Amino acid sequence: MARKPNYGFEKRQKEIAKKAKQDEKKKRKLEPPLDASQETAEPNPEE
Repeated sequence: MARKPNYGFEKRQKEIAKKAKQDEKKKRKLEPPLDASQETAEPNPEE
């Protein structure tokens, strides 16, 4: 006999992944955007 799918578990996992993604997005927005500009503004060490 086939096992019954556990939809509650799948839903919780999906919600946890969604929350983690939202938290990561929120954290990125709070960080100062200096990181990206510093990388492009640094002089090339080869020159």
